[in-house]
Amino acid sequence: MFRFSFLLLFFVLNTVAQDSVAIKRILSFQEELNEKFSSSETSPLTPKDLERFKSLSFFDINTNFCVQATFVRTPFETPFIMKTTTGREPLYVKYGEASFVLKDRKYVLSIYQNQGLKTQPEYEDYLFLPFTDLSNGEESYAGGRFIDLKIPDGKNIVIDFNTAYNPYCAYNSRYSCPIPPAENHVDLKIVAGVMKYNKYPENE
Repeated sequence: MFRFSFLLLFFVLNTVAQDSVAIKRILSFQEELNEKFSSSETSPLTPKDLERFKSLSFFDINTNFCVQATFVRTPFETPFIMKTTTGREPLYVKYGEASFVLKDRKYVLSIYQNQGLKTQPEYEDYLFLPFTDLSNGEESYAGGRFIDLKIPDGKNIVIDFNTAYNPYCAYNSRYSCPIPPAENHVDLKIVAGVMKYNKYPENE
């Protein structure tokens, strides 16, 4: 009985510690994103919206949406042109698959690598996860959201939906944004990450 209680206590404390680390990482993500949107040099907002900008809207942090996924490399994929909101034709390749369980359901999402970006040193380990879910068009942006990842060292990869963000075309029509492939649809509401942007009324 004592051994069981000790193991249970260890599990609880370990879970709390992991949640604490995750929360700090998510808060840092939110702070950095708000800083980027607040700066005229890096913000995708129109000048009028930038003048009124205070903060993006985020779902409440929920570490249940931070999942440990099994990563499988798919090395023989053919590069393809990912559809965008304009006529732009960026070249991507499916780099691997991430499988995980969320809300008692199993999902497999494709993870991509931008073939143009990978030649730049700062993006050599960058991976791209675009996805759609059942919150799109209501609580979150209708066109889906993105998650930035890095090439994992082993067979696991952390996917934290709390760091899901909107494409720039959600804020400004002058941007061209990738459209998440149909295979990356999650058939539940991902109530985590950046919420839908409520544009300031023009007559304000």
